[in-house]
Amino acid sequence: MRIGMGYDVHPLVEGRDLILGGVFIPFEKGLKGHSDADVLVHAVMDALLGAAAMGDIGKLFPDTDERYRGISSLVLLRLVGELIAQRSYRIENIDSVVVAQRPRIAPYIEQMRENIARELNIQPDRVSVKATTTEGLGFIGAGDGIAAYAVVLLA
Repeated sequence: MRIGMGYDVHPLVEGRDLILGGVFIPFEKGLKGHSDADVLVHAVMDALLGAAAMGDIGKLFPDTDERYRGISSLVLLRLVGELIAQRSYRIENIDSVVVAQRPRIAPYIEQMRENIARELNIQPDRVSVKATTTEGLGFIGAGDGIAAYAVVLLA
């Protein structure tokens, strides 16, 4: 068994779509980043790569590479899943949490779980997505960004 932990954070800015777990969420701001800046999927990818001792997404998909500009993070997740499978690991489970003051994430959680599971070729019951706020504290509480944490277990 191998355990990996991932974390990602991006600032919220105007003029960008908000994508979390591969789901478009109607909101007045989106996350700033080289790709679609999907912090949830980025945290999951880093957790998977960490568990397999394969580095991180910045190493595999550098923001200096124009091939990844604006790319869907679900495409990158699928590639990470393939790399994990090539090393003969099986994803036992993924537990994740999105930290955002706004918007409310709860209505989109089931679709996020399904998207992540589909791209990794696992059952949705192996994927947990939760949401929380910072009770108004810090840059997330001020509405300036969104973060995500993920933990995975590989066998």
